[in-house]
Amino acid sequence: MIKSFFRIAVRSFFKNKVQSFVNIAGLTAGMFVTILIGLWIFDELTFDKYHRNYQQIAQVMQNQYMGGTTKTGAAIPRPLEFELKKNFEHTFKHIVMSSWKWGHLLGVGGKTIKQSGVFMDSGAPDMLGLRMIAGSRNALQDPSSMLLSESAAKALFNKTDIVGQTIKLDARFSLKVAGVYEDLPYNTTFNDVHFIAPWAFYVTTERWLKEAADNWFNNSFQLFVQLADNADMQQVSHEIKNVKLNKINKDERQFKPELFLHPMERWHLYSEFKEGRNTGGRVEYVWLFGIIGVFVLFLACINFMNLSTARSEKRAREVGVLKSIGCDRKTLIFQFFGESMLLAFLALVLALFLVYLSLPAFNLIADKKIVIPVADVFFWLSCIGFTFVTGIVAGSYPALYLSSFKPVKVLKGTFRTGKAAAIPRKVLVVIQFSVSVMLIIGTIVVFRQIQLTRNRPIGYSPAGLISVTSYTNDIHNHFDALRNELMGSGFVVDMAESNSPLTGINSNSSGLTWKGKDPNMPADFGTVGVSHSFGNTVGWQFKDGRDFSGELATDSSVLIINEAAVKYMGMKTPVGETLHWGKDYRIAGVIKDMVMQSPYEPSKPTVFYLRDDPGETVTLRINPSKGIKESLLFIEGIYKKYSPESPFEYTFADAEYGRKFEGEERIGRLAGAFAVLAIFISCLGLFGMAAFTAEQRTKEIGVRKVLGATVLQLWQMMSTDFARLVIISFCIAAPLAYWLMDMWLQKFSFRSNIPFWIFLLSGSGLLLVTLLTTSAHIIRVAVSNPVKSLRSE
Repeated sequence: MIKSFFRIAVRSFFKNKVQSFVNIAGLTAGMFVTILIGLWIFDELTFDKYHRNYQQIAQVMQNQYMGGTTKTGAAIPRPLEFELKKNFEHTFKHIVMSSWKWGHLLGVGGKTIKQSGVFMDSGAPDMLGLRMIAGSRNALQDPSSMLLSESAAKALFNKTDIVGQTIKLDARFSLKVAGVYEDLPYNTTFNDVHFIAPWAFYVTTERWLKEAADNWFNNSFQLFVQLADNADMQQVSHEIKNVKLNKINKDERQFKPELFLHPMERWHLYSEFKEGRNTGGRVEYVWLFGIIGVFVLFLACINFMNLSTARSEKRAREVGVLKSIGCDRKTLIFQFFGESMLLAFLALVLALFLVYLSLPAFNLIADKKIVIPVADVFFWLSCIGFTFVTGIVAGSYPALYLSSFKPVKVLKGTFRTGKAAAIPRKVLVVIQFSVSVMLIIGTIVVFRQIQLTRNRPIGYSPAGLISVTSYTNDIHNHFDALRNELMGSGFVVDMAESNSPLTGINSNSSGLTWKGKDPNMPADFGTVGVSHSFGNTVGWQFKDGRDFSGELATDSSVLIINEAAVKYMGMKTPVGETLHWGKDYRIAGVIKDMVMQSPYEPSKPTVFYLRDDPGETVTLRINPSKGIKESLLFIEGIYKKYSPESPFEYTFADAEYGRKFEGEERIGRLAGAFAVLAIFISCLGLFGMAAFTAEQRTKEIGVRKVLGATVLQLWQMMSTDFARLVIISFCIAAPLAYWLMDMWLQKFSFRSNIPFWIFLLSGSGLLLVTLLTTSAHIIRVAVSNPVKSLRSE
């Protein structure tokens, strides 16, 4: 019997080629999208699960009350380490202090490479469960040792058997390689940590770290912990809540610091905080794309249902004959489900092939390194399972509907599907296009929001600005000579140092006071140390006062502040006023707000001061009259002259600023791609429906042509039915899309509106696509010779 059903299914497939093609193409597209989204979601949900202790690992974070709101941050003071080790010794298995992750120079002989890494306590390798290729996880107990990743070891030595070799760190310190660990996967927080050096070594080489040992106000560090086996994450988080509050003075208590543990299993998907509460994060996009995947596959199933039931009259006689020779309804249902299963599994094969071809491009858009897990049994069971479900869902309505026909009516020729039979098909088409309209509107709103924020005034001129990271003190020690030589060449307009890049603020302070300040008012200012030529280099814009001067020795005691700082302090005429920050500073100038952090948020109150210590970032403005390539080659040559061991790695300021939009742009591009595929699937269904409708109404069209109807009138008559469905879909989808996107926009301080033209463009565009999709079949039948269609009457 199964063999017979298979033969009937294959025969039906070749007999109805257009319907079969549409069904397979639609199911393939739906499964393709669903598998891609499924792989993406799996990658997101398994983030950091590489670490075997990930359920016990957490980062110590703190909430602080600032400027009327509660802000959450990962930066903590160094004394917290000693306090936790002293009073919570049995609660934690590991308490690991850590620096922030940034680039360093690693050198061997005459070879130097740049790698990102961290300084961490000796328990870090065991806490993270590093898989050692050579050496021991306990190697960091020796302050003169370090661990290298496999790729870093190969880049430096072309091998991994390098235990005992000596590496020069930042051209200043010599450390011994005591172990090599397997590179961490891309879907881990520490994926780009290519070396780990001892925290104890870091403390002995940096003076400011020693000074921070008993400073509860200096929030400059990270602290990770691994709980003991019997410890509860929430309970421990509650127990450490007031550790910092109990150690600080009365003035600092106005910030109401509260410590808590943020579990590793929530780092990636639940990274957003509002008013001290964990409000979500990327998990919202996991839900979004999960829903899109289900809907896109459902659209493909709708096509299958529509086309199968649309041809019910043609298959009615087949059902009647089978029932009259003794075939019961259960057997017929089994047969129709078998047909849908056959098409579904054929679509799965094609979908997997498309996934294989598209993964490189998808990974580029999504910033992932996803591969098809061909050796994973769970993956194949999941594919088979969801294909089986797809076949059941797609074939359910046709199977139940077609198997219900009465053989007597069918074989007597009195069976007619009637108008009522078309209602479910029309409902399904409306659902299809409602989803498509929502995806189109959502994609446009996302890109409008990105464009609005991109066009926000940023307070400086980014054209021709490049930033170069300093890994050694060479540039600082020869800064004036380097600056004069570059400016004298005509290739560089100006050059400056700073301890923060233009696109970030690396230092904050709560220790600023001013005349008239409310003692209970918390102060949180960004602090940026610069050289005197910084303002001229970046082109910041003054509202009042003057810039720093290299000729005035007294400028070591002046500050330049931004508009946000003026507003926060409530000063009407700030220039000339005094700020106390360790010592008295005079405000020399006020500049327009520069967007240095998130472009989606208001600018942070920031003060700029002259800095004597080396700056991590060198900013240069290239002469616009010179060629970029020629200028960069010349700058590199001079740069190497003064810092031969440092790589000349530069970034353009506008490109670095553009990276701040990558997350939203990535989501927008993915949503746009899925919207196009959803529309494609819907149009495939319409294409098949139009072919069937045109075929079904051939004789009617022939009669109307004989009676004088024009091709335009016939096209208008038949297109109206499809257009009406699109209009109904639009009326359902537009208010839903507006509500959802308005909620999404609420999370941005600077947000776009949702103008009417978006809905007009989406609706009219989809209507145009619908008419173009259906017109080919309608016009073909409308221009045909009526004699051929009516000769049998």
